[in-house]
Amino acid sequence: GGPRRLLLISNSTLHGGGYLGHCQQHIQTFLGQKVKRVLFIPYALHDRDAYARTAREKFESLGYGLDSIHESCDPVDAVRKSEAIFIGGGNTFRLLKALYDNSLIHEIRKRVLENGIPYMGSSAGTNVATVSINTTNDMPIVYPPSLQALGLVPFNINPHYLDPDVKRTHMGETREERIRQYHEEPNTPPVLGLREGTMLLVEGDKATLQGVTGARLFLRGKKPTEHEPGADFSFLLTGSNPLNL
Repeated sequence: GGPRRLLLISNSTLHGGGYLGHCQQHIQTFLGQKVKRVLFIPYALHDRDAYARTAREKFESLGYGLDSIHESCDPVDAVRKSEAIFIGGGNTFRLLKALYDNSLIHEIRKRVLENGIPYMGSSAGTNVATVSINTTNDMPIVYPPSLQALGLVPFNINPHYLDPDVKRTHMGETREERIRQYHEEPNTPPVLGLREGTMLLVEGDKATLQGVTGARLFLRGKKPTEHEPGADFSFLLTGSNPLNL
């Protein structure tokens, strides 16, 4: 057992760096020396073989073996035997549908929340770690049976969060406007907008913002607030609100 341990990363690649390069030290600190092998879930991309090669190369360079779940004849058994899970980015709808199709929602929840194995997500893998995929940026290219996701945390995240560009003439909705539309619906949870280069570390009931670029927090009926790396977001896990937001 043990408390939940999550590393929820906004993006896999930061401009000017390689795959997971901007967060590799965070990954090593998070996984530590006890974990020897990571179970990779490449369902968010169509070419799972190529995706697994990219992830394997990176994790092996960090000292970890990597098994890709799509190479297993029994995905449920692979999750049950895993030491750590990493779900990569791509299309969130494709990813969530595959998790349902392979009966993995309950199994991953159990491994992470009851058995306490580390869970890492990047982009779409971060989206599915939350209560739902309602705040993904992706197109619904396939139709999962539900928008409800793994529910490892009781709020939503918007990875790759983009601030409005005052110099652009594009008149489409900003990310902030889309999140506000989500919060026009009743009983919608907080949304944490993670800019690229930022990640959320969850250890039990403690959540800390890490990385370099900061985050924007949206609460229903409130003005959004700005938060720097190091910010304590534990109240999002417990439902309390010490910031009086």
